Amino acid sequence: MDKDKLIILWTSGDIEVAQNMVFMYTINAKKNQWWKDITFIIWGPSAKLLSDNDKLQVQIKEFIDHDINVEACKACADRYNVSDTLAELGVDVKYMGEPLTEYIKSNKKVITF
Repeated sequence: MDKDKLIILWTSGDIEVAQNMVFMYTINAKKNQWWKDITFIIWGPSAKLLSDNDKLQVQIKEFIDHDINVEACKACADRYNVSDTLAELGVDVKYMGEPLTEYIKSNKKVITF
């Protein structure tokens, strides 16, 4: 198991969860080197929230600037009609079923919000 790799699966459409937990932890975990490698996955209602919120978009760009791999589920983003918006932010929009399964099977640390 790669104990320095963290996968954060963000599915919540709740702005409070995003601002006061998920985003705060993610950027601090990278800046403080709590984890060497972080992948941040946007899935479900979080895709819609991100596409509608300028402040969260700025933070996603900061994630990317800090070498956090940011991915989004294409099927979900398409359902919310936000795939292009996410891609313009620099998010890797792709079908996530297989990649998430591989992350889990490879015993990487996966946390969900």
